[in-house]
Amino acid sequence: MPNPPSPSIPPEDRAALRQVLDWQVEAGADEAILPDPVDRFAAQREKMRADKPAPAPAPAPAAPPQMPQDGGAGRNAGTGPARPEIAVAAKARSLAGSAQDLDTLRAALSDFDGCSLRKTATNLVFADGKFGAPLMLIGEAPGRDEDRQGLPFVGASGQLLDAILAAIGRDRSSVYISNILPWRPPGNRQPTPIEVAACLPFIQRHIELAKPKIILCLGGTSAKTLLARSEGITKLRGTWFDYLPAPLVAEAAPVSIPAFATYHPAYLLRQPIAKRQAWQDFLAIKTKLEEIEAE
Repeated sequence: MPNPPSPSIPPEDRAALRQVLDWQVEAGADEAILPDPVDRFAAQREKMRADKPAPAPAPAPAAPPQMPQDGGAGRNAGTGPARPEIAVAAKARSLAGSAQDLDTLRAALSDFDGCSLRKTATNLVFADGKFGAPLMLIGEAPGRDEDRQGLPFVGASGQLLDAILAAIGRDRSSVYISNILPWRPPGNRQPTPIEVAACLPFIQRHIELAKPKIILCLGGTSAKTLLARSEGITKLRGTWFDYLPAPLVAEAAPVSIPAFATYHPAYLLRQPIAKRQAWQDFLAIKTKLEEIEAE
């Protein structure tokens, strides 16, 4: 179909129209706009979809592994493959139970290779304070400063703990301090359940040897581990419990020890508003110690 004839424009109008167009170009309007809008983003998305290759077909599901037909060899009580953490925990209980004093317990812990944290830690952090003191404080794990010095609670949280102890008339020479884990987790991360289970027999034996009159759990990991509870520290703190683990030594009779839980000093540094509750907890510890010492 032939194009319609162009309208006739007089020469003088053409010159005026040319001047108008030149002015628009100089002003920056150098592109003609169509009367109808164009979604150029939609056009670009359509082009990208057209250029995208088709997805590869999903691989066929792998066949389930076949159990060995060996009549149960290499399995744990016929219920499946043996779990290595069970063997590690059994070894830890054997080593800890064989320790007859503090020195042999420390040596057994130093030689224990069932916890991978010892490979990344600088020092074994065993204990500090007075062995046999009536109050034993047990935290979670060493931090950076503790790892460097080989002593528990010597960093910023330890300084706060010293100040709180001084406020109730105690110091490191009148209490005994340790941790659930003797090695620092990299980056001060939360210990894993497997790491806690591997080290638990050693702190249990540590308590058996130290024979404290009161155990103070500092933080949720310590409280939940030693008290065998699942609640968080906000629910466990402020209440007295009975610490009564299974004895690691056959001839040892189980001994119930009053146990109390409070916030970890590191938590108090991050949440100063919780210091009011922590102070109430330490006042309860002070009262209990005075009652014991008065007997």
